[in-house]
Amino acid sequence: MAQEIAASPTEVVDAVDLGGTAPDFSFFGMFMQADFIVQAVMIMLLGSSVWCWAIIWDKYKALKLVRERADEFEGEFWSGNSLEDLYDRTRHNADHPLAMLFVAAMREWQRSAATSTGRIAMGAQERIYRVMQVTVSREMERLEHYLSVLATVGSTAPFIGLFGTVWGIMNSFQSIASSNNSSLAVVAPGIAEALAATAMGLVAAIPAVVAYNYLSNDLGRYANRLEGFAEEFGTILSRQMDEEHH
Repeated sequence: MAQEIAASPTEVVDAVDLGGTAPDFSFFGMFMQADFIVQAVMIMLLGSSVWCWAIIWDKYKALKLVRERADEFEGEFWSGNSLEDLYDRTRHNADHPLAMLFVAAMREWQRSAATSTGRIAMGAQERIYRVMQVTVSREMERLEHYLSVLATVGSTAPFIGLFGTVWGIMNSFQSIASSNNSSLAVVAPGIAEALAATAMGLVAAIPAVVAYNYLSNDLGRYANRLEGFAEEFGTILSRQMDEEHH
């Protein structure tokens, strides 16, 4: 028992001599003790994570808003009221993709319907369909803006974190070689810093991948909704144009 008690202060002195002070294993402490390259990797991953969360929140709010406004607009559209009246109310304040699709098609229809007869009417219908397709593509591209950032971060962040890990472990081996001591007190701080970089890479990548898949599915469903509305609305306009020319 006396030998064990006598050995304990010696071990503490050895640990202090090797490291100066006990290493700080808090996240901030590991960041401050890390090599410059590992610090750069951590800052890059932290910035990527913050950017991803900002995009996720923005896209979630945008999709929720356009779905709600699409529900309201479709309620008015299928209420049986005049399309011309709905166009007059909507054309100056169309602020969501479904309304913009309707306004673009109605504008082209009004330009073409009065003068289109026979074969020209067929050309007018094609122009209306083309205008709706362009509008759907433009609005979906606007909604999908910055979504590729989530895919990029989700696929690259683990490898960036792994690079920081490899660099930190290399520094740990260099510490072992320079001190001729392979005790845990020598290698533990460097390994902890290295693993912290890997952890940050996963923290940045996992939400980005999950959010990308979720938002992509939601955007795909919304795009199908726009295309379905375009098909139905195009059929209505085509029917009205045929009735006016017979």
